[in-house]
Amino acid sequence: MLVSCNDHRAIVDTNIELDKYNWSYSEKVKIPFTIEEVEKPYKLFLNLRHTSDYNYSNIFLLVHITDPNGKRTTERKEFKLALPDGEWLGSGSGNLYSYQILFKENFKFSVKGKYSIELEQNMRDNPLDHVTDAGIRIEN
Repeated sequence: MLVSCNDHRAIVDTNIELDKYNWSYSEKVKIPFTIEEVEKPYKLFLNLRHTSDYNYSNIFLLVHITDPNGKRTTERKEFKLALPDGEWLGSGSGNLYSYQILFKENFKFSVKGKYSIELEQNMRDNPLDHVTDAGIRIEN
């Protein structure tokens, strides 16, 4: 399931629901988008939602960015989800916690055209339980 939100600042703001709230290594979240203005800096965010039964205070992801020429860059990122005492940092609604975490600021895309960002969970558990959806938001 693909969920998008219209916002004048956002180039893309999309979440993809994960099957049975389990994120396996083979289930990569891939989001295509188009960049028209390369001279502007952008902010890139991780969108993530998990249940209160999620077992960790963080999540490691491999973030793959593929440009219009097919060049792919990969970066391993850790995102903090809870305080040391276990309190979730995301906004809560019932049993769900939502995050929009900045992971690149003043990022400039190299060329105009169609890009994709692919998120791959990189934790020890496979599948990673209690993650309901993941996505990205890109703002100019």
